[in-house]
Amino acid sequence: MKIDLHAHSNVSDGTEAPADVMASAARAGLDVVALTDHDSTDGWEEASRAALELGVALVPGMEVSCRTEQGISVHLLSYLHDPAHPGLLEEITKSKDARLTRAERMVTLLAEDYPLNWDDVIHHVAPGATLGRPHIADALVAAGVVSDRSEAFTSILTSRSRYFVQHYAPDPAAAVELVRAAGGVPVFAHPVASSRGRIVGERTYRDMIDAGLAGLEINHRDNPEEGREFLRGLAARHGLLITGSSDYHGTGKPNLLGENLTAPDVLARIEELGTGTAVVRRESPGAPHPK
Repeated sequence: MKIDLHAHSNVSDGTEAPADVMASAARAGLDVVALTDHDSTDGWEEASRAALELGVALVPGMEVSCRTEQGISVHLLSYLHDPAHPGLLEEITKSKDARLTRAERMVTLLAEDYPLNWDDVIHHVAPGATLGRPHIADALVAAGVVSDRSEAFTSILTSRSRYFVQHYAPDPAAAVELVRAAGGVPVFAHPVASSRGRIVGERTYRDMIDAGLAGLEINHRDNPEEGREFLRGLAARHGLLITGSSDYHGTGKPNLLGENLTAPDVLARIEELGTGTAVVRRESPGAPHPK
């Protein structure tokens, strides 16, 4: 069984609609895929319909944007949570609103040096999508400033750039607690992806584990091998689940569906732990709903 537990649609920063992500998963030969848009579950319903039509099981999920006291970005995958849970919903709404304000400020700064305005960015955002730096990157590509998103992020949009602006995000341990309260299964996404920026120290892992962290996304292209060895040891010591995934974004990133996979027994454990909603399969039709 081929299981990929991290993919994005144009509800956040992917380039394909939720149904098209499911179609891409089917073409890639996947049996199961998780839709994990940033701070949003708006793609679940459309992806669920496509899952039932295509025969690819859907794990409803979300990627929660977090930040430590030291300003280090942490991404937390949440699987099978209740999308209507008031505490989690309030927190991601605050994050989405902050992303919008941050993006507006960044575009103002960028416009001082590049042929870019707010309308250029909005053109690349699907209706209702969570706006973020990838959409600014797409506008820079369209303006001919950079060749692709990757170049934009390694140069103009890096966190070390003068154009970078921070935005509100919850503490990682607090986010873990909220996901658990919503019946979800929290997994630390690409924890040692040092190419993306600073990575957390042992205190953050300890705090997240104490708060109820269920797993670590170890098999991910951005985790270097020496970091994976550390993570495997951490998982063994604390009984954490080990997942693998692509972090697919359509044409927005080179990541390919199915390039890293999760074991079937790990998915089974996630289903045991998740109480907020259910995996969508042909034998259990219907859009995700609270259990």
